[in-house]
Amino acid sequence: MTMKFEKVSEASYKLDVLGYVCPHPQIYTKKALEKLQSGDLLEVLYDNPSSGESISMMCENTGDEIVEKKQVDSKYILHIKKI
Repeated sequence: MTMKFEKVSEASYKLDVLGYVCPHPQIYTKKALEKLQSGDLLEVLYDNPSSGESISMMCENTGDEIVEKKQVDSKYILHIKKI
């Protein structure tokens, strides 16, 4: 179980926190967003349902926009636009 943060393309990043439980996915998401420029897109992969709620609330507080939320089998995917 290793957290992975990588640049996918220009202004697009991916954070894989599969296997982590709260509060780690939220902490890693916050740190990843701090590295991004305004307008960049972050894809977050996680498998702990409560992490989605924590990340969503964090984004409401910071003003970052959740563009898309989806579930594929037991994995969850969030696309967050850095504001």
